[in-house]
Amino acid sequence: MEKLKAVCDLIRIDKQYGTLLLMMPTLWSLVLASEGKPSLKHIFIFVFGSFIMRSAGCVINDMADRRFDRFVERTKERPLASGRLGMGEAVVVLSALLLIALVLVLSLNRLSLLLSLVALILTGIYPFTKRLVHIPQLFLGTAFGWGAVIAWAAVRDEVAFPSFLIFLATVFWATGYDTIYALIDIDDDMKIGVKSTAILFGRYTWFALAIIFLITIFILFIVGRISRLGNLYVFSLFLVTIGFLYQVFQISRGVERAGLFQLFKSHVWIGIIVLIGILSDFLIRSYYAL
Repeated sequence: MEKLKAVCDLIRIDKQYGTLLLMMPTLWSLVLASEGKPSLKHIFIFVFGSFIMRSAGCVINDMADRRFDRFVERTKERPLASGRLGMGEAVVVLSALLLIALVLVLSLNRLSLLLSLVALILTGIYPFTKRLVHIPQLFLGTAFGWGAVIAWAAVRDEVAFPSFLIFLATVFWATGYDTIYALIDIDDDMKIGVKSTAILFGRYTWFALAIIFLITIFILFIVGRISRLGNLYVFSLFLVTIGFLYQVFQISRGVERAGLFQLFKSHVWIGIIVLIGILSDFLIRSYYAL
């Protein structure tokens, strides 16, 4: 039972906000590509696949950071850092997760399979970027956004401009919310030499976030124009913009660790609001088509 609990902690079974953040852009793209009518098969694959790949990402991250995590207050009790699991056991867990992911991807078309290989590479690269560059959050955004490209390909067997725009919007969005997350550990990261955008931006982090979030909104607005989404979608972006500005204002004033964590988790709702905006538009279209 102790090993089972350690495995659950390794894949963050009780912290699924990461899964939801990974899932949202994928669902945005899936709904748009299917014109509001995604198949149950695709919904299952991409919802469950988000859970599996996020779990695999957590394992890879902990394997790469097990020596760093021991010196960070928030992460020192993680299974590999604390010794509750060994590297061999982590490899077994990771192999099982990747095998499940492979089974899911094999049920999609060939293009989706090829694009999934890119996702695997991005997932493996990200944990090591924090040692080398000051913008590891950008690499996280790349990994989190690639699912939108795969989802579009799964539906239409092609890669189109809207999917790349959603990918790009996610790169900026994830860079923003992961910068907020990095603020929680900024003191520990500076001590042990881990790099982050929170350290890079320093006292101008709030200003950098304002620019990053406004770019995100602009790209999502372009997605709506290209996809001919209506006023409900635009209203969802308006609500998200208010949420972004509130977060920037709070950070400019200074926020404690607990507050930063709440701001980070609230981005799940931002993703859900955008999804509701997309779905609502297609529902309205269907209603008037009757």
